[in-house]
Amino acid sequence: MMNDAKEPSSSEGNCSSEFQSSQQMDWLRVQDSLKGKLITEDDFEWRLPTREKEGSCEILKYVGGVDLSFSKDDSSIACGTLVVLDLQTHNVVYEDSSIVRLHIPYVPGFLAFREAPVLLELLDKMKNNDHGFYPQLLMVDGNGLLHPRGFGLACHIGVLADLPTVGVGKNLHHVDGLTQSRVRELLQAADSPENVLPLIGDSGCTWGAAMRSSQGSLKPIFISVGHRISLATAIEIVRMTCRFRVPEPIRQADIRSRECLRNNQ
Repeated sequence: MMNDAKEPSSSEGNCSSEFQSSQQMDWLRVQDSLKGKLITEDDFEWRLPTREKEGSCEILKYVGGVDLSFSKDDSSIACGTLVVLDLQTHNVVYEDSSIVRLHIPYVPGFLAFREAPVLLELLDKMKNNDHGFYPQLLMVDGNGLLHPRGFGLACHIGVLADLPTVGVGKNLHHVDGLTQSRVRELLQAADSPENVLPLIGDSGCTWGAAMRSSQGSLKPIFISVGHRISLATAIEIVRMTCRFRVPEPIRQADIRSRECLRNNQ
């Protein structure tokens, strides 16, 4: 029985290391280029149902959610799912999934280069079909500004899709002195009926917000700006879409991507 795996020679190891270093330099350049197009304040033509009518702008109705689930047997096999919910009813009005083999490894700080192409393809497919439920806003299972380089998966997708985008993470990147344990302590100590804590780093920069989104939840979620939206609006929309800990668009995308994988294994 042949086994293609072998220990790399020192020269092969050096080549591999040089390739990875070169690849990351390319990714850094792409991130910097896209970051220059980032908009971190409200920039959309709709309004929230909770806000007073201004002119003739339409109400936010269709909120999308995207997520990737990975095969337990092969971490390179993933299912990307896009769902769109009606904000008023929380019913799923559109869903699409794609099972793919990923050839780019996970590298900390560069998750978008592994996951974004799959999710952007689902958005492009929906847009090209001129679907009436195309999302007015997209929620991403991942971080936006709350990222070591201030440009996470939600920012990456938002800029390339030119969509108002919110990042919602279940775990906290250790950025600018912020740690998971420190944030939990501050959130528990905070006397806030809204259960929201601004994530202000040692530098004084506000990276996002931690929120206990459901009654009795000990684990917060971490909200950050993706693109074309302010943190205050992002928090308000997350609050409107949370029936459980995770906002419903992301929760439904997660459920359906896992089900799609099970049905195709």
